[in-house]
Amino acid sequence: MDIIKILQDELGIRKNQVETTIKLIDEGNTIPFIARYRKEMTGALDDETLRTFHERLMYLRNLQDRKEAVIKNIEGQGKLTDQLKKEIEEAVTLVSVEDLYRPYKQKKRTRGMIAKEKGLEPLANIVLLQMTENPLEKEAKDFLDEEKGVETVEDALNGARDIIAENISDNAKYRTYIRKTTWEHGKIISVAKKPEESSVFDMYYDFEEPIRKIAGYRILAINRGEKKGILTVKIEPDQQKIAAYLANQVITKKNPNTTKFLLEAIEDSYKRLIAPSIERDIRSELTEHAGTEAIKVFGKNLEQLLMQPPIAGQTVLGWDPAFRTGCKLAVVDPTGKVLDTVVIYPTAPQNKVEEAKKTVKALIKKYGITLISIGNGTASRESEQIVVDMLKELDSPVQYVITNEAGASVYSASKLATEEFPNFDVGQRSATSIARRVQDPLAELVKIEPKAIGVGQYQHDMNQKQLSEALSGVVEATVNKVGVDLNTASASLLEYVSGVSKAVAKNIVTYREENGRFLNRRQLLKVSKLGSKAFEQCAGFLRISGGDQPLDATGVHPETYKETKHLLETLGYTLEELSSEGFREIGKKVTDYKKLAKELGIGEITLQDIVKELEKPGRDPREDMPKPILRSDVLEMSDLKPGMKLKGTVRNVIDFGAFVDIGVHQDGLVHISQLSDKFIKHPLEVVSVGDIVDVTVLSVDENKKRIQLSMKEK
Repeated sequence: MDIIKILQDELGIRKNQVETTIKLIDEGNTIPFIARYRKEMTGALDDETLRTFHERLMYLRNLQDRKEAVIKNIEGQGKLTDQLKKEIEEAVTLVSVEDLYRPYKQKKRTRGMIAKEKGLEPLANIVLLQMTENPLEKEAKDFLDEEKGVETVEDALNGARDIIAENISDNAKYRTYIRKTTWEHGKIISVAKKPEESSVFDMYYDFEEPIRKIAGYRILAINRGEKKGILTVKIEPDQQKIAAYLANQVITKKNPNTTKFLLEAIEDSYKRLIAPSIERDIRSELTEHAGTEAIKVFGKNLEQLLMQPPIAGQTVLGWDPAFRTGCKLAVVDPTGKVLDTVVIYPTAPQNKVEEAKKTVKALIKKYGITLISIGNGTASRESEQIVVDMLKELDSPVQYVITNEAGASVYSASKLATEEFPNFDVGQRSATSIARRVQDPLAELVKIEPKAIGVGQYQHDMNQKQLSEALSGVVEATVNKVGVDLNTASASLLEYVSGVSKAVAKNIVTYREENGRFLNRRQLLKVSKLGSKAFEQCAGFLRISGGDQPLDATGVHPETYKETKHLLETLGYTLEELSSEGFREIGKKVTDYKKLAKELGIGEITLQDIVKELEKPGRDPREDMPKPILRSDVLEMSDLKPGMKLKGTVRNVIDFGAFVDIGVHQDGLVHISQLSDKFIKHPLEVVSVGDIVDVTVLSVDENKKRIQLSMKEK
């Protein structure tokens, strides 16, 4: 198997790109580092392509290892033929390899094995040859053996049938055909166990769809319904087509003595051995594919959420709404430091509204609060109404924002939160997190396990290892894209930086606490367990403002500092002139990148990246993202009327549409058919989490709490 050729064809890249990228990965370089600082070597492959590359490389290497193990095992049994070896070597999936290995795999004792032990294999072979002129009952008499338990002709024929059924079941060619036919012509069917009982799975109570057409989110929904004991699910293949194929393959001669018997063996083989196995395979493949697609959507949503722009320079009141236990408040200054915490009881059952308003007004006055961040959980709607009424009574302008609090409760009860705020209870920690989420979403959200952030569907039904790895990859890519302030970053944020492990992240914070702020990137080499390789991987993503070396505040890697200094001198600048404003005109001064790159001894792409950094040092890519909608008034669901045009924030994107927050606590659904005037295959082609969009209200169902929206212009 030529792994290089496969990757080249699948990703549509050159052979030397594949070879170089494999070499870089095998040398222990991280994906963010390769994507950012080894563009010359990879031909500027982006982060997403590199992650796909890495995933496929691992799969193909595992496939190669499995092939070698299977060949060795069959060879050890003395059963490896040149043809079988060739078929295994040419297999392109693990399923194909396992199909070929099936007849040689050590199995628990089967009916066919027991029949062979009774000496009935020669009788099975007589039947399979289809040349006997005798009735099978006569042939079977020669195999009667009371000692072996073959007491009657019927015993002998049943044993022979079991052997033939297993031979048919173990044939890799037959299985490949049946799997393909079931996939292309079969249906997936679900029915309700108790049709009279209503549930969220109503639409799947009497449901069928071709396997090859069914959408991934439907598979995940059906699986969930089955798991909860509400649905019965099965695969219905084209049995006639499969039976005809098997008969054509197995019955090669017209022999009245064997044909009927072989048809019975074929039916037994298919129904008892092949069909259940193929159904398991196909459902597993459907689930895996649906999970992979859902993880991609989850990942895109998570990336957009993490890339939300910070609302800097504001003192924020974090408001964690609740009923019985009261609303927990935390005042956080512009640097994220907690100034005060308090509990108020404006919601049911206490309803101490005026007392709560008095407390909040005092906090606003004392700390100069300019923004209130209200969590969108239980009692959010009631809290929002109280805040709006109170804002009308204030002299100074204060705004509020509804903040997605998914995962805040997970964080507040975590070991990390306990370490960060040992004297706070979970409510105080949650309110602090809700406040900080608007100040720097990325820095706060990295403290939460990615799958707990809740911007996907059916995350608990997916392959948890795959989900965790994919989402961690998204967080890692985002953190490194944004860059991290070495002197303020928490260990939670640092551990996602390229080349920095959890242990090293803690060591960086410890070093900072013991020795004061970092003055230059080279000091990282003094951090325990951070060696030269880790330094190479992480240095370019860590920023130091106001340090010894101006370039440490940029994304320029220390390995090109010498060339960068030379570049500045060539263009008439000095390093000391570099400030946070950068050299805005520097790009215009470079007339020939190819020539200048050669003079400096670096690649052309690297030179372009350095120039971009010098123009806008340490630029935060989140600046380009849509800003959160800050509100000062509230809408009721009853205020909504069909035809109303509103602005909203995309909260979640799923396969069949997008949920948009329009300020009425209940998110509205823009169905995929209402997202665009053009045909689209997936909502992500049009919207992303965090987007600010214009919507039109189509319908409102207050009883079911459903709002249908449209983004179509016509």
